[in-house]
Amino acid sequence: MTATKSAESLLQIRVYYEDTDAGGVVFYANYLKFLERARTEWLRELGVNQSALAAGEQRLFVVRSLDMAYRKPARLDDLLTIRSRVTRLGRASIHFAQRAERNGELLAEGNIQVCCVDAIHMRPTELPADLRAKLEFIQE
Repeated sequence: MTATKSAESLLQIRVYYEDTDAGGVVFYANYLKFLERARTEWLRELGVNQSALAAGEQRLFVVRSLDMAYRKPARLDDLLTIRSRVTRLGRASIHFAQRAERNGELLAEGNIQVCCVDAIHMRPTELPADLRAKLEFIQE
């Protein structure tokens, strides 16, 4: 995983049997899991612990919207690289562009909007100031 002072983070994920469908290719919804892991690990590397954020500040991240395009199939044992970058910061949201690649070949790509919500009322709330500062620093 690479995230420090980089506009893009990378996470490698191996395709396991459980990730594939009856045709032997990665089931389309599993790409969403791969992208989620990449975003979570990037935040972790930035020093953001989502469990602590939920417990201490009552803030959660939820996916508000996404737009996915599937280009080519991934198969069992493939080593995928998930590329993630922040494309926009809102008051309560982070917009990500993410790509799944195999040896530099694009397999799937998506734009995901993640919203910060109050854990009690599940209503949008401002991004934590320290997270915003870290993400703004990366985008510079």
